[in-house]
Parts: sequence; structure tokens; C-alpha cells
Amino acid sequence: MLVALTMCSREFSSPGAPSFIVPLAVAGFAYLLAIREFFLTPVFPKRIVIAALVLSAVWHCLFLRLPPGPDDDVHRYLWDGRVQRLGYSPYSLVPSDPALSALHTLETRTLNNPDVPSPYPAGAQLFFRAVTAIHESILAFKVVLVVTNVAIVLVLLDLLRSSREGAHWVLAYAWHPLVATVAASVHIDIVGALLLLVSFAALKRHWRAVAALTWGLAVMVKVLPIVLLPLYWKRVRVRDAALAAAVCGLLYVPFLQHGQIPIGSLGTYVQSFRFNDPVFAALERVAAPALVAGVAVLAGILTAIWFRRRSGTGRADAFAWPMAASLLCAPVVYPWYLLWLLPFLRSASTLPIIIWTVSILPTYYVWHLRTIGRPWVVPGWIMVLEYGLVAVAATIIGLRRLTQPAMSQCSSD
Repeated sequence: MLVALTMCSREFSSPGAPSFIVPLAVAGFAYLLAIREFFLTPVFPKRIVIAALVLSAVWHCLFLRLPPGPDDDVHRYLWDGRVQRLGYSPYSLVPSDPALSALHTLETRTLNNPDVPSPYPAGAQLFFRAVTAIHESILAFKVVLVVTNVAIVLVLLDLLRSSREGAHWVLAYAWHPLVATVAASVHIDIVGALLLLVSFAALKRHWRAVAALTWGLAVMVKVLPIVLLPLYWKRVRVRDAALAAAVCGLLYVPFLQHGQIPIGSLGTYVQSFRFNDPVFAALERVAAPALVAGVAVLAGILTAIWFRRRSGTGRADAFAWPMAASLLCAPVVYPWYLLWLLPFLRSASTLPIIIWTVSILPTYYVWHLRTIGRPWVVPGWIMVLEYGLVAVAATIIGLRRLTQPAMSQCSSD
């Protein structure tokens, strides 16, 4: 992994090119081999876990020193934080407006989708403002990213210790190639993942107010965790839920427009933005995009209800599967969206999701296609590879679960 990710980091300026994709795929394969060892070995010596974390820090530093791509999301983060500090709302300003050219800096002029206002919820917006208030630069966001990653590792280690699971499972997060590449490109999904992980840990310790509040803040970073609502039903008190709702409502106060909560370009996102969306594309042929987006949310909520009824809510996979089901039906599935799932992947039942977090890596090839003038569309063969591997893993696990009870019955007879 160290060799592969070192090669990958040297080609980060050309994401999606074969010289980038091939070593990234090798790193992904090595990661899956490591996951196999994690399942086979109940306990690793502490010195091995520490050495492995140090090793992951080495290849993370290789990516941290690299600048993000010219249109990576961090440029939008900078813009949103900057205009807030200048007294404007990121939900009403269109960055490409010539009248706003004086508001731009060198780091914001190349932000992506400049013809629409910001789609990020209020929690993310206030986070952008806080970081840019410290220092208005990409470096500031990278420093916060490092702190967030360290915090996730520490919370995971504490969770694993308290649940008497092997500490080596922290590497299922720390060693993932996605986490390394995001060190260069910077995505707020990691901040949301930390908040959600803290909420999960608080729920296990019956810190109900903390669990409700951090879940609400995670939703205010990106709406994806909203599908986990059934897992909190009757596990947090009404006053805890009211506190979380009040705090989330207060986050929107600085952005209210004529007493209404703004959504920025969220509607445009649902109507027009597409990437790696086979399920959404199929459903969109027979229903309006807004309705299909509702189906994506419903899929996650129903999955959460199923886990609540069948296996309780104390298991990490109960948090992973609902979000995975919702993402599967989403109009846009970028690789870094799966960062939300990584802290909750450490059981055999999540093996299809683990494979998905690796099989999605070839979608970076689209960035290369764009540089040579090809459409912003994931090639069919990549989607077959990506979702085919997930389907095969899910089928194998399903067949094993069906045959094991039958085999046990034959043995008892």
C-alpha cells in the first residue's frame, strides 16, 4: 500500500489517468487483503496496530503536501466561508456573476459549478466560515482535516476497546485509500463522519442528549444521515430531540430569507446533477427526479427500520447499511460520499459495502476522460465492475447464510 499510494500521489495532478488509477487499484486490492486478515485474526499485538497507524500517517503526508485539483470542492468551501465573512449569503450569490468578480481570490476562481449558489446545509456553511475566520486558505482546511482524521481514529479506538473488539479494526478506516486521497482534495464528508461516529458512540453509552445533538449536526453537514432517524426513535428522550431540533434551527437563523429557510442549489442538484447513478437513472425514466430522490431517502429509512426491528441499534452495521441503501439510489455517488460509511465497517455483514468502497475507485477515470474532451459520464464497463462486484459479494453472503442453517440442521440430525 505504501508503494502503491506513493506512486498514486505522484500522479495526483492527473486524477483518473492510468498512471493514477492503476496504483490506486493496487492499493485498493491490498486494502481488501488487509481486511481479510482482520477477519481471520481476532487480536493483533498493540505494537502492530501502532506501527500500522504510523505507516498510514506516512502515506497521508504524501497526499497532504499536494494541492487539490483546480475545481475540487474545497474551492467552494473557501468561497462560501469568504462571502459569509463579507456579509453575503452563499445561498443567494452565484459565483460566476461578473458583478462578483472582485470578491474572488486566486483560490476561489476555479470553484466547480460556478453558475449555481451553494447547496450545503447551514452546519457546513458555518463550518466554512469558522475555518476561513482562522485563516482563509486551503491549508487551513487541510489542518482541520488532519485534526478530524485523528479524532475519528481516537473515537474508533475507544469504541473498539469498550466493545472488546480488536483494535486493529481502526485500520479499516485509517488504511482506506479514499481517506488518503481526500487528504489532498479535502471533503467535508469527513467532518460529518466524525459527528455521526460521536453520535453512535454516545448512543452506546446512553448519552442521549449528545447522541441527538451530534446526529443533528451531522445532518446539518450533509443530509445523508437523516435516513438513520429510526435508529434514534425512542432511544433519545423528547427533550433531547427538541434540543437537537432547536440547535439545528438556530444554525439557519443567519441565512433566513424573508423568514424562509434557503436551500440554495439543492433543487438544481436533484434535477440536473448526475454521476455514477444507475439506479436513479433507471427510476428516472418512469418518475420525476424529485420523486426518485424521495425514493432514495425512503430506501435508507426502510433499511434503518428493518435493522431496528431485526438486530437492534447497537451494531455499527445498523448505521452503515441505511446510508449505503440511500446512496445506491442517489443521483450522484462520488467516491468520497462513501467516507460516511467507513467508520462503521467492521463486520462480515458489511463486506459488500467494504467492496463497494474499493470498487468505486475506478470512477476517477471520468476525470481523465474530461481532460480529453469526453462527456462527464461514467463508462458502462466501470459501473458493471463497480456494482457487479458488490452484487457478487452480496449474493455469496446471502447464499452462505441460507445454507449454514441447513447444514447445521443436517449435522444435528
